[in-house]
Amino acid sequence: MKKAVLLINLGTPDAPSPSKVGKYLTQFLNDRRVIDINPMGRFLLVNLIIVPFRRFKSAKLYQHIWTKEGSPLLAYGVALKQKLQQQLGNDYIVELAMRYQNPSIHQALEALRKQTPSSIHIIPLYPQYASSSTGSTLEEVMKQIKGWEVIPDLKMTSRFHQHPAFIEALIEEGKKHRHADYDHVLFSYHGLPERHIHKSSAHYGNGSCNFGNCCDVINSNNQYCYRANCMATTRELVKALQIPEGKYTSTFQSRLNDKWLKPYSDKVIEALGKKGAKKLLVFSPAFVADCLETIHEIGTEYEVLFKEHGGQKVTLVNSLNTNDKWVDALRQMVVGNPAN
Repeated sequence: MKKAVLLINLGTPDAPSPSKVGKYLTQFLNDRRVIDINPMGRFLLVNLIIVPFRRFKSAKLYQHIWTKEGSPLLAYGVALKQKLQQQLGNDYIVELAMRYQNPSIHQALEALRKQTPSSIHIIPLYPQYASSSTGSTLEEVMKQIKGWEVIPDLKMTSRFHQHPAFIEALIEEGKKHRHADYDHVLFSYHGLPERHIHKSSAHYGNGSCNFGNCCDVINSNNQYCYRANCMATTRELVKALQIPEGKYTSTFQSRLNDKWLKPYSDKVIEALGKKGAKKLLVFSPAFVADCLETIHEIGTEYEVLFKEHGGQKVTLVNSLNTNDKWVDALRQMVVGNPAN
């Protein structure tokens, strides 16, 4: 009897064309956990305003990062699946799915069901918990499985922002760059609306987060707070890489309006350029695979922005992609013990 592992990332268009990008955005943005407003308002906003206009602009951006293997996010995911399968051996079945588009969660779970595993370990590939990513993914998994006649043992990993092996993998990528050679180090995480943090806090009956030092320590009240998870990842990396106070900042990118988590990555980069910084090193610890937000937003857009304000170079630390330590981190999450 084999055990199964299902890796799930956010998703990607099937092709960098306006029609395929539009299909991806339609599925993504109509998720109630992503745009958490009333259903009719969300339908009108997404289908009549955002997607019809944004699909053309987004398609051009995807064309900028597309490779001969296709979407980098998917290509890295397939390679990661293969490497983890090799690590776990014949006692396990490893599948890959995307929350939005292909390969779908439904397709991956059906493939597993037909092989009758004794258990399924679900690992959403988002280190820091957020309702709009991890929560949405796990909800979809449960929706698909609930109708099965036989439901095997299930295990879900909802966050791994401080997992020692995950941090070790990030450290290995970080050590490819000497932080002393840079004027400042950014830890740029994907942004979220502040209301998502408030809702997470309200879930535990703690009132509203003050977006301050309440995130300095992980405890029972903020263990699933996205901002607290991000700050915890930064603390682990700063300590291990010995980056001094004052030389680093945790920031948030990809915002849609001024009510998202602050400080904003682009605004901090502008300010650093104006203050005379010439070289920036940027980590993206919320992304385990390089994608549009890392390759283009950080690697291209932020470098242009930095130069416009007096800077010279923005260096992006590679995401984990198929790093061997990252593969071993996943193996440890599944098996539960470090390699000998």
